[in-house]
Amino acid sequence: LPGLHVFAIAFALEVSVGKTNTVMALNNSNVLLPCVFSTCIGFQDLVFTWYFNTTELIYQGKIKNKASEPTVVRHNPRVEFVGSTTKKDNNISIVLNSVEFSDAGKYTCHVKNPKERNAQHSATIFLTVVHKMVETDNTVTLIIVGVVGGLIGLLILFMLIKKVVLFIIKKTQDGKKECLVSSSGNDNTENGLAGSKAEQKAPPKA
Repeated sequence: LPGLHVFAIAFALEVSVGKTNTVMALNNSNVLLPCVFSTCIGFQDLVFTWYFNTTELIYQGKIKNKASEPTVVRHNPRVEFVGSTTKKDNNISIVLNSVEFSDAGKYTCHVKNPKERNAQHSATIFLTVVHKMVETDNTVTLIIVGVVGGLIGLLILFMLIKKVVLFIIKKTQDGKKECLVSSSGNDNTENGLAGSKAEQKAPPKA
């Protein structure tokens, strides 16, 4: 079906900032703003842009293809690109140097891929700048870890097994079908969990 194919192309691109979308930084420190993207049909002349509070452009780069690293188009002098697109992950993370209280706010990582009929996707991080980090009571933490350590170990083992199974399922799927397995909107989950979304089915409408 032609309509279905267009839908697949439009939603094949995915951008992620990891499990959590909140970052806390100490005033006058350097802070990493993570972002990766994935696409099941590859990319060419891809453009990625970082925005502060939706409108202020703080970094823009262009990537010719998977074999090349990004070139800078525009950037704020305090923003440094620290990612890499020739390695396994398409990492387009940046570091904001010498953060100030005025830097607190919303940071959006936006990607546009011409190879997917200019498909676009973005993810958002919220930065909080603090005067000092709050110290935690290590004794209490150690007690908690001692009590729940066994349960956490089992949970991690279960998650690893699930991830391996989902990875095998994903690899055995047809390439075009994999394009349909994607998120929408500002989804900030890790790419490794994309397979689990594919297993979920929407409830039937009444």
